[in-house]
Amino acid sequence: MSDPDISVVICVYTEDRWEDILAAVASVRTQSYPALETLLVVDHNPALLDRLTKEYKEVREVRVCANAGPRGLSAGRNTGIAAARGEVIAFLDDDAVAERDWLRHFASGYADPRVMAVGGRTVPIWASGRRPAWFPEEFDWVVGCTYKGIPAGLVRVRNVLGGNASFRRSAFDAAGGFATGIGRDGDKRPLGCEETELCIRLSRARPDAVLLIDDRAVIHHRVPQAREHFGYFRTRAYAEGLSKALVARSVGADKGLESERRYATRVLPAGVVRGLRDAALARPGGAGRAGAIVAGVLTAAGGYLVGTVRARRGGATFGVVEIEGERDG
Repeated sequence: MSDPDISVVICVYTEDRWEDILAAVASVRTQSYPALETLLVVDHNPALLDRLTKEYKEVREVRVCANAGPRGLSAGRNTGIAAARGEVIAFLDDDAVAERDWLRHFASGYADPRVMAVGGRTVPIWASGRRPAWFPEEFDWVVGCTYKGIPAGLVRVRNVLGGNASFRRSAFDAAGGFATGIGRDGDKRPLGCEETELCIRLSRARPDAVLLIDDRAVIHHRVPQAREHFGYFRTRAYAEGLSKALVARSVGADKGLESERRYATRVLPAGVVRGLRDAALARPGGAGRAGAIVAGVLTAAGGYLVGTVRARRGGATFGVVEIEGERDG
């Protein structure tokens, strides 16, 4: 498929991010490879739905709709997929802006018909103006960004990262939509891994599928000050463990933890060594980064153990839905 039409889905849930939402939409509207449309999916917030509808009522390429499923990011994405008209559906976080060639790099990946998903690189914008000295790059996934350990360039991966990703529509026809019950639900505990579970399910449904990350497809993701603190770091690491347990329960630990094993046995130990070396050389934050990596691993492992027990007892479940919707051009 050459030069595919791309629909961009941005899921939103709070008026507190009003300026961020406008910036995200503006970054899509100024792409060098124009989007077919931008869909703003509002998660059970009538006031925000009404405000955005009025804001974009004169803009043909921007459509605003309400999440048709249960509260949460996964159902919002599924609503966007069902409403989208593009051959490829891209997802952008509501507090991020895309570089001008973002969609162009996504589109180029689909020249190979085996490619079912293309993700990009997400760069943090720290509210304080700089990365906290103690915050290890190996844990940038905590704030929804590309982390140290993901290979550079155009690389084949097990899964793309949901806030900066695209899929062929046929991927959802083959595998269904995003699973509800795994990912985020507004301001509740910051769970994740819904894109991991979807990508593994897709690879099982389509064994020939190729999933890529192209680090030229760049977005810049805002990190609020509250997420620069160790308390959020610890909470997010624990939530990741809970989510990983659900995924492993669904798809098996071999596949569900395939990438995590390399990360835990190679990337993180190297990060600890670098932190300790920096501490020995009296460089700022070295000991803090080493300690944060160790704390993050232990906290995520604790979440994984708790999540595993809950899943075995049937106390934590999720569901996968088929995507249905109008696809008229």
